Amino acid sequence: MTGLAAVLFDMDGTLVDTEVLWWRTTEQVARGLGHQLTGADAPEVVGRAVDDTAAHLVRVSGGGDPSEVARALTADFFGRVEAGAPMRPGAQRLLTALEAEGVPFALVSASPRLVVDSVVGGSLAHVPFAFTLSADDTDRTKPHPDPYRSAAERLGADVRDCVAVEDSPDGAASAEAAGCRVLVVPSLLEVPASPVRTFARSLEDVTPRSLRSCLGAAGGVPPQEPRPSSSTTPST
Repeated sequence: MTGLAAVLFDMDGTLVDTEVLWWRTTEQVARGLGHQLTGADAPEVVGRAVDDTAAHLVRVSGGGDPSEVARALTADFFGRVEAGAPMRPGAQRLLTALEAEGVPFALVSASPRLVVDSVVGGSLAHVPFAFTLSADDTDRTKPHPDPYRSAAERLGADVRDCVAVEDSPDGAASAEAAGCRVLVVPSLLEVPASPVRTFARSLEDVTPRSLRSCLGAAGGVPPQEPRPSSSTTPST
């Protein structure tokens, strides 16, 4: 490995605060199928592709067409995202620092292209991603390795020199299976530890330096650096 080649960011729950919006969407669609969403559904909902969540809702409710449920989920979620999806704390500062150091970064999401384009055209409109990759851009999406392998190939980078930033078990599994080192910033679900995963409490604790450290040491928390004063640097 030759150093940090690129940073590959998940979108929902990592860069933008959309996991709660997705949960509310799933609650509403599930209610229409006669199912009350609970914490037991979370592993099949949070961080999952739309088709996976639709299949789960049809299975637990005993009714509905998976394709129609997937369309309902996408339409409702799109409406909520269009109304506004704020960036996660520390996201803007980290992206600005990576840009200043010339480290390329891309967006690798399990959301449909419709939703990705909405967020990238709204909350993330000012972010200079090398490219964005949605669930529609690979044959298989997370938790399969395809998205992260495809992203590394598009960047011309060795996937082993890339750090993926994720918040969910499926996302972390996808990145790890592809060969990335993984920085986990958990949101709604606990993410299991592994030898190639490093954990941080928040993106506010992450810097380009700590991302580089993920390539050489995983399983813990990145080295902490003094935070800039909130009076001079945005917190989100």
